[in-house]
Amino acid sequence: MEGSVQADVASLVKAAGAAAAGGRWQEAEHLWGRVHALDPDHVQALFSLGVHAFQRGDAAAALELLQRARQRAPRDPMILLTLGRVFRETGKPEQEWAAIIAALEIDPYFLPALLGKAEYIERQGRTRAAAATFRDVLRVAPPEPEWPPALRRRLEHARDAVQRDTEELVEFLGQRVAARRTTVDQALTARWDEAVSILAGRTRPYPSICNQLHVPRLPALTFYDDAHFPWMRELESRTDVIKSELQEMLARRGEEFVPYIQYKPGDPVNQWDKLNHSRNWSGFHLYAHGKPVEEHLAECPHTAEALALVDAVEIAGLCPNAMFSALAPGAHIPPHTGETNARLVAHLPLVVPEGCTFRVGYDTRAWREGKCWVFDDTIEHEARNDSQQLRVILMFDVWNPLLALEERELAAALAAAMRDWREAAPAT
Repeated sequence: MEGSVQADVASLVKAAGAAAAGGRWQEAEHLWGRVHALDPDHVQALFSLGVHAFQRGDAAAALELLQRARQRAPRDPMILLTLGRVFRETGKPEQEWAAIIAALEIDPYFLPALLGKAEYIERQGRTRAAAATFRDVLRVAPPEPEWPPALRRRLEHARDAVQRDTEELVEFLGQRVAARRTTVDQALTARWDEAVSILAGRTRPYPSICNQLHVPRLPALTFYDDAHFPWMRELESRTDVIKSELQEMLARRGEEFVPYIQYKPGDPVNQWDKLNHSRNWSGFHLYAHGKPVEEHLAECPHTAEALALVDAVEIAGLCPNAMFSALAPGAHIPPHTGETNARLVAHLPLVVPEGCTFRVGYDTRAWREGKCWVFDDTIEHEARNDSQQLRVILMFDVWNPLLALEERELAAALAAAMRDWREAAPAT
């Protein structure tokens, strides 16, 4: 092709693309026709003219043009997939399927072809097999906010099909093992409910993820058995006096309930942006980062006595922590993980309106005033206050009871050594 003709073709291709982008379809088809007249083997012109012919209802012309485009670009999966669409509309399902599979053989991760495969299977009435392929679609697709507009409706359908299949599968698996669940100790049944949920794909496993010190080979348990904590019943018996001190602090020193999340300007806040420096989640600290807040402890002597009962963690610069934790009406603490699985976190609920829930991993519970629980905060957890009133708990750290006494010393020593390393001045 001579240079002047090449320049004309390039100019026409650019103009045709602009016309199509602007929705001027007749103009675009006319321009592609001029490209085709100058260069009969131009793949993009053959493909685009084939698409225009199909949109006009001329399936025979569309097939001829698209087949010619495929001959000149046999490794282009989009040409194959478009051929498959024409085969579908002309009642040739076997050829449609062959075109989809050929496109995927070129690129197994080509999202439109995966969608086409799942939709083809679904049209055959094989909904479970289709859901399996729709799952592959969602794995390959970008996050939902980034879905391509041209594919969004189809991706939404894929998402809904997977959700329906998942819920049906959860019910099916649950029914199959229901009789055997009755033979398992009641304390263990929750793990098998979660096993069903993971197997069905509704949830994922929740590991222990520590932001600082991780102690390997500790089990990732969400809520710990009360029997591990001999101080718990005595602490719960003091709920009323602790609540009285809380209410007095709210009345007299409410301004000292400070935002729990306080990142500096320029710090990456990720999921904390809505709570950073917000009183939606605030605390009246009794211990903070391993140090007592003496003034606050003096104001809350009964609470201080109760905290002295517990097996408090001592890791310099990190633990213990204890505070009255207040969550405002409508507030949500997003999913997050804690610092170390050497410690656990305890909650003693003091003011708990209806509609307040707490999730650790797979397990969701509602707080109940005066009933303490202990959980591993290195497992993803979140809290919600869907009521119209303030929710307040006493929150504090305790040692993980699965650590031997000697291991506690190791944990504290390791954390201190890491802290010294970070804070040491560079050698000169």
